[in-house]
Amino acid sequence: MGTWDQFPALIGVVVGAVGSYAVASLTERSRWRRARAERWDEKRFLTYANYASTLKEQIRIAQRIGAARGFENVADPLDPGEGLAQLAEAESRRAAEWESVLLVGDAEAIAAARAWHEAVWNVELYARGLRDDPAGWTSAEKEVSRARDAFYVCARRDLGIAGPPPPSGNWPRAWQQAPGEAATPSSRRRP
Repeated sequence: MGTWDQFPALIGVVVGAVGSYAVASLTERSRWRRARAERWDEKRFLTYANYASTLKEQIRIAQRIGAARGFENVADPLDPGEGLAQLAEAESRRAAEWESVLLVGDAEAIAAARAWHEAVWNVELYARGLRDDPAGWTSAEKEVSRARDAFYVCARRDLGIAGPPPPSGNWPRAWQQAPGEAATPSSRRRP
């Protein structure tokens, strides 16, 4: 048996080794990409959740200060002297969380997050005593709800969460109204 007779077998071994290497390499690359995507999805989820929680804390403080200033919809007033310091701390936490949103969020979620915190800033103007129009307060609170809803729609889309968005957070909620009562500014009280 000559060298040339063994050549086809040698070619078969080389082709098999190259094919095996290529398949293993592609499989490993695919596994790595999938694991990386899962890590980033988890990071985006945590970033969005932390940002939302921080911003909700900030709006809650602003609303409580607003209640102390006589605005409706909040039942737990917070003295402005004490509350403004808390509001400043909450804004600092929000600003720190914002940097993470900028790093991992997609463009639509970032724009929606920005609109939400700008709507919160508008409510803060009332909490800080820079505005005092009750109708403007009500309008500003409604804008916060709309901006929050829009953020959740964009964040869910970016995270690949299927299904309809969560129900709107608009106030007053149905359970807050007396039977037969229409939603009026004086009937709006948040627990």
